Amino acid sequence: MTPFNAILKGLNEPQSLAVRTIDGPLLIFAGAGSGKTRVLTRRIAYILAQQKTRPDRILAVTFTNKAAKEMLERLELLLGSQVKQLNVGTFHSINARILRREAKNLEIDPNFTIFDTQDTRAIVKEAINACNYDPEQVKPASAQHLISSWKQKRYTPPMAKDESASNIIEEKYAHVYEAYEALLKKNHSFDFDDLLLKPLEYFEQRPAFLKKYQYRFDYLLVDEYQDTNLLQFQFVHYLSGLHQNICVVGDDDQSIYGWRGADIRNILQFESAFPGAKVIKLEQNYRSTKTILAAAAAVVDNNLNRREKKIWSDSPQGDKINLTQLHDGRAEASYIATEIQKQIAVGYQNSDIAILYRTNAQSRQLEEALRDRLIRYTIVGGTRFYERKEIKDLLAYLNLLVNPDNDLGLKRIINVPARKIGATSIEKMEDFAKKTQRSLWLSLQYPQEAGLKAQAANAVRQFNELIRYFHSLLNDLPAPELVR
Repeated sequence: MTPFNAILKGLNEPQSLAVRTIDGPLLIFAGAGSGKTRVLTRRIAYILAQQKTRPDRILAVTFTNKAAKEMLERLELLLGSQVKQLNVGTFHSINARILRREAKNLEIDPNFTIFDTQDTRAIVKEAINACNYDPEQVKPASAQHLISSWKQKRYTPPMAKDESASNIIEEKYAHVYEAYEALLKKNHSFDFDDLLLKPLEYFEQRPAFLKKYQYRFDYLLVDEYQDTNLLQFQFVHYLSGLHQNICVVGDDDQSIYGWRGADIRNILQFESAFPGAKVIKLEQNYRSTKTILAAAAAVVDNNLNRREKKIWSDSPQGDKINLTQLHDGRAEASYIATEIQKQIAVGYQNSDIAILYRTNAQSRQLEEALRDRLIRYTIVGGTRFYERKEIKDLLAYLNLLVNPDNDLGLKRIINVPARKIGATSIEKMEDFAKKTQRSLWLSLQYPQEAGLKAQAANAVRQFNELIRYFHSLLNDLPAPELVR
């Protein structure tokens, strides 16, 4: 069997065509359960088998770290050690790599900190305070959402001010945006939107930088294209500007992130953005029964802005879908728990049953109903690993060693574990930092000058010594050893 036959083995005709269509812009409409990950991974293998380019000149962009991990695992089965040379990751991780790699040329700190959602909320609160606004009127959650929305539309703080000039409340949020950006800069930090926005700004300001990355990759593949926003669209449009070898995979019927900036026009108008694009539809479903597909079609066919698709399956008809309507959440939880009891009584295992709910708040009543009936259960998901307090504390310590200007991280761990450095002492240090125009870390070197009492000043000195000791180990110990 030739390498090409091995790669194409087991694919249906539209899948095979998508794998074999290598050059030029390609839009693949991939319905639910239609094997899109298989197509993407086989397509990469096919490009390499055709000796069209080297592995390190292929860029595959996914929407989640989980999707990137799954893609790499499948590619390893196809490519072996070659997989290590591929560039596979999320939009955010790919752009973070570019920014760190080019930091010197772009005149930014290579050790910049990436603020997550919790961190940005804290910075937003600081910005509101810096503007002397009442957080009951200028709400942190609203400010965080509006700032992200402005960034995704590529509005700078002055542009946001102009847009909101006729709205007194929104104008306050624009001032918060300005203060927020100043705090990010002071902390040598980027938020998630910056990771998408900054490379675009550098592409436009520095033609040589753009050309370097247009020549850097010969083939670009993008997953879940229906959920891309303006920044992500412009990023892939710039990168593929020379060769136009861009393949995007998505399904307009599965677009669910409009509330956070996703623009369905990116997939619906792909052929306008990339003239001459080919379009392939993957319509065979390998996952669901005919009953489920019919129900899904009955709902999604009502969408006005969509591409016509006929999803079909060779699977059995399957059981009918039951829809039960109850008067409140408590009644729903009781009904679900009772139904599960019945299933367990006829021989089903707890692990055979799943409960899906829309918001985390709904889990409380469900859990109460299950516990009342002594039904064992496991919550899947919960707090993500990197969002756990102890993990964020540890990362804040490590980050302080490479980015001491990150005041937010420093305040997080200066009294963790407890060192008798209270809120009043930290506030005095912050005031001293503002007066002397120093970072908080540099201000910690002068605890007495900042007005700290003897006990707190001594605790600050001990903290300084601890951080300096860790810093002395930085170049001698690998990160895992340093953490231990």
